[in-house]
Amino acid sequence: MNIILVSSYLAKAKTLTFKKRHFVALLAALFLIVVLMVLGLNYLSLRYVDKIDSPSFRSFVMSIQQEEYEKSQQYLSVNLNAMAIKMGQMQAQLLRIDSVGKRLAELSGIEPEEFMFDQMPSQGGAVSTSPLRDISFSDFGNQVEDLSRILDDRLGKLETLDLILRKDRLKKEMRPTNMPVDAKWLSSGFGYRTDPFTGKKAYHKGIDFVAETGASIKAAASGVVVYSDRHPEYGNMVSIDHGNDLISRYAHASKRLVKVGQVVKQGEKIAEVGSTGRSTGPHLHFEIRHKGRAMNPSRFLKKIN
Repeated sequence: MNIILVSSYLAKAKTLTFKKRHFVALLAALFLIVVLMVLGLNYLSLRYVDKIDSPSFRSFVMSIQQEEYEKSQQYLSVNLNAMAIKMGQMQAQLLRIDSVGKRLAELSGIEPEEFMFDQMPSQGGAVSTSPLRDISFSDFGNQVEDLSRILDDRLGKLETLDLILRKDRLKKEMRPTNMPVDAKWLSSGFGYRTDPFTGKKAYHKGIDFVAETGASIKAAASGVVVYSDRHPEYGNMVSIDHGNDLISRYAHASKRLVKVGQVVKQGEKIAEVGSTGRSTGPHLHFEIRHKGRAMNPSRFLKKIN
């Protein structure tokens, strides 16, 4: 753009040439002036608002301040609601951690008094000598996020450990290691013996526990009842499948207390001692079979080993 200046004071006309960069610089200067004026007015209104006598101007300034205050309050409200939701999630995570922690303590045999999961840990220390600083809203939000991530990580690790310990405990409960009856001595061991009815040498496929009639017979391990009926030789007999082709037998009972298909736990009462079937007196004949082959129960039972 060219601007021609003509004046009686000038000997000849002058031409001013404006290029695109001149207009950009002019607009930037105007924008900077407007911004400085707005900032200046804002400062003056905030600094001397109490000294201004004009009610209309005072109300105008107060409305601007009120609008800014409402915006800041809305921002705080939204963020506080988000943090409240996050805190609720963290509280739920802590409850799960407490539950898993207590279960882990039980599985590992730790005394409950050693780990009080439902109580805050004790803390203390000397007064800090370094300068103290208030926590800002953003710092607090970052700390909440960091703590939430830590809780997620710890919970995942605890649940994995809990699963491993429970699987290990389940394997132990599925092995017939518990004594099936409270007995002080055996009347017959596993292996060859003199048959009490024929007087000849015969192979005894279990062990006999001497006990009074009506004494409790308990499951040596957890499992599923696969037999609960009258047997021509074993009398009232219960068989439990413990998985991995391992079965335990409980014979000569006076009473059977479980049914086929029933799930029983280790140590659960399943029958009562008697002298039914091929028996000379009240006792429990106990067998363990693996893939149908009789095994020495003494290798499994804790009190006998």
